[in-house]
Amino acid sequence: MAAEEKPAAGVRTGRFSVGRHLINFGVNPAALAYAMTTLGSSMINNIFSFYYVKLFINKYKVSEGAFHQSQVVYMVWNAINDPLFGYLQDNSRVPCCSQRRLSILYGAPLYSLTFLLAWFPWRSYYPGDWMSGLHLTVALCAFDALLTFVLLAQCALLAEISSHHQSRLRLIKYSQVASLIGSSSVLFCGVLSRNMEDFAAFQAFTVLIAVLSCCCMLYTGFHSESRFDSKGSESDAPGTVDQPQSAVSFSMLRTLMWQILTNRDFQLFVIMNFFQVFMLAFFNNFTIIFTEHLIPPDVLPSLAKSVMYGAGFICPQLLVLGCQSLLHSYGYYRIILFTFYIEAGMGAIMLALGHQHYYALAFFLTVSMIIIQAAFSLFGLPLADIIDTDLQRYKRSSPLSSMVFGTNALFTKPAQSLAPMIVLTVLNQFGYEQLKEAARDSNPSALASLHSVMFYLVCLVPMCIAALQALAWRPFSIRNSHTVDSKYIDG
Repeated sequence: MAAEEKPAAGVRTGRFSVGRHLINFGVNPAALAYAMTTLGSSMINNIFSFYYVKLFINKYKVSEGAFHQSQVVYMVWNAINDPLFGYLQDNSRVPCCSQRRLSILYGAPLYSLTFLLAWFPWRSYYPGDWMSGLHLTVALCAFDALLTFVLLAQCALLAEISSHHQSRLRLIKYSQVASLIGSSSVLFCGVLSRNMEDFAAFQAFTVLIAVLSCCCMLYTGFHSESRFDSKGSESDAPGTVDQPQSAVSFSMLRTLMWQILTNRDFQLFVIMNFFQVFMLAFFNNFTIIFTEHLIPPDVLPSLAKSVMYGAGFICPQLLVLGCQSLLHSYGYYRIILFTFYIEAGMGAIMLALGHQHYYALAFFLTVSMIIIQAAFSLFGLPLADIIDTDLQRYKRSSPLSSMVFGTNALFTKPAQSLAPMIVLTVLNQFGYEQLKEAARDSNPSALASLHSVMFYLVCLVPMCIAALQALAWRPFSIRNSHTVDSKYIDG
């Protein structure tokens, strides 16, 4: 049903030559090109999400009010830009927007550049400086805009490179290997900068990572292809509901979004994914803070904590790679549901043990990060199936891949801001702003109260949210795509 893209002869010959060499080594060229963006983005995304909250709160001394204002602006922008970019990429006739490969090619350098915005202060900040709040807002919004533009195109490629479940699992497998390598950036960053204590070393490392990530994503831009890149010339035929106009049409955007939003499986997925994004932000932003307060340095030294943080980003990929046979046999639906049961059970057990079991707490924090990230790595599969269902239901000439991913992000991305806002507000109610350095000469009673609140957050938040996710996910109806060879024929 789908035609191959017809690139320029020189470009096509170059790609085929590279592809032949890769095939000789047993490497799938399409999967490798797809995974290189995962490699580049994971290098910078994990460092950004893991360190930015601690940097702006502890080093730049941003006030709670400015932090909340920045998160509100970020939340609104984060939600809006995904469906807008999705509509633009699915309906624009400008090649750099309509072709997934070119979106990544032109967006990658700016994406890596915006990653560096957060790590270099605009001046020497004093506590509560308004400039640090503005810096946070600009850094969050600029980074998210380019992240969205590049990764929406990559998400669309997952659905558009092939409709075969096994081919998509191969993309996931390659992507997890790339993410495994890229996620090690958190480990190396923590070791080389002593968890950001050596800030100059931290800055130098971020510059190196930005350059490497850009090069990786450019490889995708030069070598990846979608089955639908040539559909633009065919979509001028009248009579189809999803045809692009010469100018962006609000009525068309509203119609397409309504068709997506009325899909019952999409609704269930969005509810479940909202909570998953919340949990990812919860652990990515606060694991380093919880660990420093709840686990004494004589129990877990700095190097051990760096290894723990690195494991939280590296091991999810190992887990997904190790579960490939289970994905083939049982499908993503059952595996994702099982992770919710595990997370809820672990939270209950940790709560029963108490916060004095330091090694058990370190294990719980690490395993929670691993399970939540590993499950999230599979979420492209149900969205790809939802895209296939939408393609068949409305008899579209090409799928609304970017719009589906973008509309999903419209409702789930706000959780990235809500998590740090809610948690920081709760912690500040118990004196975190005054006690965040965990000084031993602080008021012991106040410090004990703060640590107790942190422990309850660590246990109760994952336990309750996992239970809600299980309730939302159980009615999802696309459960057996792993048993279907293909839902439509690839051209």
